[in-house]
Amino acid sequence: MSVTIATWNINSLRLRARLVGRFLDRHRPDVLCLQEIKTPEQFFPYAMFRRRGYDHILVNGQKGYHGVAIISKRPFTATATRGFCNKGDSRHASVILPDGDGDILLHNFYVPAGGDEPDPAVNPKFAHKLAFLEEMRLWLTGAETDRRAILVGDLNVAPEVNDVWSHRQLLRVVSHTPVETENLERIRAAGGWVDALRRFVPPEEKLYTWWSYRAPDWRKANKGRRLDHIWVTPHLADRLEGIEIVAAARGWARPSDHVPVIARLASHEVTRRPDSVATVQPAL
Repeated sequence: MSVTIATWNINSLRLRARLVGRFLDRHRPDVLCLQEIKTPEQFFPYAMFRRRGYDHILVNGQKGYHGVAIISKRPFTATATRGFCNKGDSRHASVILPDGDGDILLHNFYVPAGGDEPDPAVNPKFAHKLAFLEEMRLWLTGAETDRRAILVGDLNVAPEVNDVWSHRQLLRVVSHTPVETENLERIRAAGGWVDALRRFVPPEEKLYTWWSYRAPDWRKANKGRRLDHIWVTPHLADRLEGIEIVAAARGWARPSDHVPVIARLASHEVTRRPDSVATVQPAL
């Protein structure tokens, strides 16, 4: 069956619940994966989602930090969360969605940002990030990925040259350093994952999902990075029908610094039409 999945680092759901509602009312994905919800489960705003027909919700949250959630119109046949690096952080959730004669395993990740200094010897946050990525690589391979699976989330790495506004200037900036990009590629290769966004947008084209709060005029500066990702296993790659980056959301009132990213999977294999499958909305 066809399915539309969106991912968005909302940077505090309680502060931006109205923006999430606006997005759902306009785009109506079947499944929304949120990161950095910054709320424990008992304060999660279940009612606003259920009013919109999203009755199936998995929350892995904590007070004030991190946290992920999966919100769906479709039922889950199983749910799980996984801890990383013995930190007790809420950075992962997964569900199984029915899919015709089978199912789809959906992972939602929030990878640590890594702080400011790209040296694990002096920056524990960066060391944590590298350890987290290594645990992902060791886990997401073999039987774990030899199936219909989707991985989404804020992976906090901009892996390609044109995933940042300046490859040269950001080589020593956390999120685009060689050790991070190489580690992310090892995860992707270990599981045979297909990068859904770059399946539709050629690597020579700039592609961003995040713009810093530090720029007085983020539109004019346009110093973005692609930190948010949607990957699928080869079992689903030929069903990818299109992607959308809702860049306009960065210009909404009190926005997240990330914007929603959407992938559409058809119910069957599709023949891609390069002129109609990728949508990157103008930053309005």
